[in-house]
Amino acid sequence: MIPVVQAKKPKTFDDNVRKPGLRAIAEMVGKPSPYPRTAGKPFKPIATREKDIPAENFPAYWTAALDDLMSAYGEICAYSCFRIHPVTGARSADHFAAKSRHWRAAYQWSNYRLCCSRLNSRKNDISTVLDPFKIRAGWFEMELLGFQIIPGSSITSADIEQQVQDTITTLGLNDFCRDREKDAERYWNNGYSLQVLREESPFVAYELWRQNRLKPGDIW
Repeated sequence: MIPVVQAKKPKTFDDNVRKPGLRAIAEMVGKPSPYPRTAGKPFKPIATREKDIPAENFPAYWTAALDDLMSAYGEICAYSCFRIHPVTGARSADHFAAKSRHWRAAYQWSNYRLCCSRLNSRKNDISTVLDPFKIRAGWFEMELLGFQIIPGSSITSADIEQQVQDTITTLGLNDFCRDREKDAERYWNNGYSLQVLREESPFVAYELWRQNRLKPGDIW
């Protein structure tokens, strides 16, 4: 993982995601909606409190933001640091604060992390995974022998080191060692330019730069 800078909320997000989401929540607990419905049938009440709404009952309005998430974050999965290919990869919006415990964040742009569906499934509602918006450069490193992800050598806090290791284990980041190796080999063998490597596999590109393994003449 590498630090991700939170993108600005798209202009259409409130109308497409936040407002219909909050309206649905209000309807599902039988409260007046802050955004009155002008079309369609209201959701039936299923709970008396918002926090009691089952996670699977939140309507997936966040899918309307997927194009914006892909554009805002360069199509890169925030956890695996590989490009989510339109043909071979399934894109998804991870709710960093799980909607099962944080209903207020279910339709907030700031709570979404662009994520491939495989890693989204692994993270699920686990709260110990580090936030790509809050990690620091150097917390995750890549070994060039096995292309494994390990806690960074610059970490001075035992607590942070354990959180990094727990994140690696929970997400199974070392299931992708061979994929990282292939990307590095493509670059070294001139199959990828540095620019393409940064677009396809930015963590690998960063680590090759950090470890002085860029090809002669390439500038970061």
